[in-house]
Amino acid sequence: MKVCAGFISASISECNDVMRQGLQLRLSQHLALTPQLQQSIRLLQLSTLELNAEIDQALQENPLLERDEPGEAVASGLGPAVDSMATPQTITPPESDERQEPKGGDDEGWGMDFSGSHGQRDPNDDDLDSGESQAASTSLREHLSAQVAMTQLPDRERALVGFLIEALSDDGYLTQPLDELIGLLVSDDDELREALLEELGIALRHVQNLDPPGIGARNAQECLSLQLKCLAESSARTLALAIVGDHLDHLATRDFARIKKSLGCDDDELRAAQTLIRSLNPRPGAQYAPIETRYVIPDVAVKKLHGQWVVSLNREAMPRLRINRLYADILHRHRGGSSSSAGLASQLQEAKWLIKNVQQRFDTILRVSQAIVDRQRAFFDHGEVAMRPLTLREIAETVKLHESTISRVTTQKYLASPRGIYELKYFFGSHVATDTGGAASSTAIRALIKQLVGAEDGKKPLSDARLAEILGEQGIVVARRTVAKYRELLGIPPVNLRKVL
Repeated sequence: MKVCAGFISASISECNDVMRQGLQLRLSQHLALTPQLQQSIRLLQLSTLELNAEIDQALQENPLLERDEPGEAVASGLGPAVDSMATPQTITPPESDERQEPKGGDDEGWGMDFSGSHGQRDPNDDDLDSGESQAASTSLREHLSAQVAMTQLPDRERALVGFLIEALSDDGYLTQPLDELIGLLVSDDDELREALLEELGIALRHVQNLDPPGIGARNAQECLSLQLKCLAESSARTLALAIVGDHLDHLATRDFARIKKSLGCDDDELRAAQTLIRSLNPRPGAQYAPIETRYVIPDVAVKKLHGQWVVSLNREAMPRLRINRLYADILHRHRGGSSSSAGLASQLQEAKWLIKNVQQRFDTILRVSQAIVDRQRAFFDHGEVAMRPLTLREIAETVKLHESTISRVTTQKYLASPRGIYELKYFFGSHVATDTGGAASSTAIRALIKQLVGAEDGKKPLSDARLAEILGEQGIVVARRTVAKYRELLGIPPVNLRKVL
């Protein structure tokens, strides 16, 4: 009886524990992203090229979705459910009288050219230099091999020349020593290796006699020397050969005094030799390297209309989509029928989501772009020196969106303007304080530094400390190390490397 009582007591205790655990309430919030919202976020962060790829895949997988080709007649006589759904969701560029080209001569008009860009090259430009034209059709190895084929070299020597050509880097250098390359051809037979080393040396001289001059060099010094030896005899050439042979490092560091003292030349002679050396190509094989073409499709364009900078969507970047009327009509007539109808209904919903989300993507890009342009009006009027500080939060508060959304919208989205094509992220930047209590954009400060260096006296270039002082005189408080950082970002050498004779 005591055992039973103990067992019952233990059971009641366990039940009480279970009840206490079961009565505990926990409140928590979970964000559930619907498939439509997930698609909207994904489309927003895609570039225009990536968006087109996404749409092409959707067009292949979904028969209810099709492109709305310009000029194509729209079918009529379909059910009301289809007509009311398809018309407002067809993606077309917005039309508005205020965004038309100005008809009068009092406004600033300009020809929209999406090929012009900020740091980009038009792939259809016919004005490419001859070197780039060669790169598009002939590789370095093909160019050299074609020359070798025209020679009367013995088969073995021709084979060794071809072997060295294959060992060249894209810049045209032979970066591996000959004794290392021998290991790829023979075993550890010392006598055979020594004989082959002599043959490779002869083959290398054949390579170095090929076009372009400087090919097959083992370092920059040899590359420049090979090119100089191809030039006609002159005093400048003789001095340049001496500088390249023994004072190339001093030339790079602008130590002109040491060069003049060592070689016994004056300023004019050194200047002529320096000009000749600068005319050489330290990367002779680069002109035959494949050209990496980067295509940029602007999402929006900005023009000045009636004194205001107005943003509009680029029609060429906007895919025109619509619901396939034939399949939609079949689905409307057989609604609630077979399982195949249920599958078409699902694809119809997916097509409607895609059309709506693509439209929303471009609407968001347009809103954000206009907000950016409104805050950077001075940039479009006066250039980089007038860029103002801007953060994602400012734009987010203006368009009533989250900062993460603004970050997605401005990544890999491009704006075409009279000044070129810019990624939307370009217009954001940190700030530096001014002595009046305001702030200056880091982009504007970099532009000022570039202007100051561009106008400096080459014989007395401006140091980072002096640049900081000049900026301070203009009311911009910036430290010397900050100037040095911005100068490096601009690719401007330090003061000692900017000195000229």
